[in-house]
Amino acid sequence: MSTARIFTRSLMAMRPAVRQLPICRSSFSSSLTSTPQSWSRAARLAQSTRSFTTTLHRQHGHIEPPKAGEELYITFIDKDGEEYKFAVKAGDNLLDIAQANDLEMEGACGGSCACSTCHVIVTDEGLYDQMPEPDDDENDMLDLAFGLTETSRLGCQVKMTKELDGLVVKLPSMTRNLQASDFQ
Repeated sequence: MSTARIFTRSLMAMRPAVRQLPICRSSFSSSLTSTPQSWSRAARLAQSTRSFTTTLHRQHGHIEPPKAGEELYITFIDKDGEEYKFAVKAGDNLLDIAQANDLEMEGACGGSCACSTCHVIVTDEGLYDQMPEPDDDENDMLDLAFGLTETSRLGCQVKMTKELDGLVVKLPSMTRNLQASDFQ
């Protein structure tokens, strides 16, 4: 099979919008070294556009390090009992902190309080009482969480404050990826 024919077939497979364009196959019969004026409309279109595109790598959990003297500390305990202590700044939420440090916290909804995959269990009831009360949306999602306890919260809804310095949270042994849209 000629190189021109292979090119035409691969072009048609990659660019569905080009399929409706008329193709002048005779201009490909000799070789691809022919002048651009003799190329078909589809070939000119393919030459002026990129066949493959990429997007920037997007990732949740991009947080900036705290300024010296303004550090707050949080400890995560994973499902295997390993402890991970991090210095963070006020205003960072637990989901972003966990993801920025490659801990196993999914956050399937991207932190919009529409799933329960960032479920955490606060180990200290005193610090739990320092947190703002969960709103109705968070309570609805917590009802779907695996291993719900009296001190359960969604990591995406808990922001670090000076009052929460020294917070210790446990990650449940598993999560359920049930989203609010599953029930509409």
